[in-house]
Amino acid sequence: MIKLVIAAVILFAGLAARIALKGKGKKTAASLVSAASLLLCAAAIVLSCVQTVPTGHTGVVTTFGHVEETTLDAGVHLVLPWQQVIKMDNRVQKESTELPCFSSDIQEVNLVYTINFQIKKSDAQTIYRTIGVDYYHTVIQPCVTESVKVVTARYTAEQLVGKRNELAAAIEEDLGEKLLAYNIELVSTSIENMDFTDAFTDAVEAKQVAQQNKLRAETEAEQKVIEANAAAEVRKVNADAEAYELLAKAEAEAEANRKLSESLTDALIQYSYAQSWDGKLPTVMSGQGSGMIPVLDVNQMLPQQTEPDTE
Repeated sequence: MIKLVIAAVILFAGLAARIALKGKGKKTAASLVSAASLLLCAAAIVLSCVQTVPTGHTGVVTTFGHVEETTLDAGVHLVLPWQQVIKMDNRVQKESTELPCFSSDIQEVNLVYTINFQIKKSDAQTIYRTIGVDYYHTVIQPCVTESVKVVTARYTAEQLVGKRNELAAAIEEDLGEKLLAYNIELVSTSIENMDFTDAFTDAVEAKQVAQQNKLRAETEAEQKVIEANAAAEVRKVNADAEAYELLAKAEAEAEANRKLSESLTDALIQYSYAQSWDGKLPTVMSGQGSGMIPVLDVNQMLPQQTEPDTE
């Protein structure tokens, strides 16, 4: 449309110059100016008919502000001089917003929230007709602000720290539904930064230190219990081993005594007595007098000898 206006200006300027030159009797110059102005006007009109749509964009054609039903793909196109081509970006776009929010326990937190969004080619015409070219500031940014603040208010400050992924997913779900109503696709989102007040940060750090100390103490106590149980188990094993050793020793002695008892005969006992006798006869007092009587038969204690065969 601007090129068409330029062409009209050139044409009128050429006509005015031709009339002025002709009035001064300069017919040749007037003719040259007229020809030049017509050429420039024609060139401007031709250029206004040529429109280029960049890659990743959709061309929305308007005629004096009225949106036509057809759209243009990426490339070079010819349109009427009075038509305008609006280039709608279909690529994935990225925007970041810093938002002050409050948790459910009234703790202030500043979030840096980033979204990646996209409009489809089939929706470019509808979005331009209903929203316009600046659809980010018109629709997307207010939706982002509302979703982030509303969802953040559902969590306590401590939960915001511990459930960051859950918070991001909840915001993305809520925001995606809002933007879908405007034919805008939410590709992905992320919480770039989460900043609390210094007082809350100090309180969280103190709590974490206390929890770590408690966990360390519990771990040390459990370790001592394990060591005590292990020591008791070792003592029990040693006691069982000693008892088994004593039992085995007693059983061996009993077996030896049994075998010894079985091997003792009367002759062996008498022989043992004879071997240990010192040659003195033991005596005892009789019950009726003071006489001494022998109690052992020496001939029976000594082993019997057989006379050699003289023959």
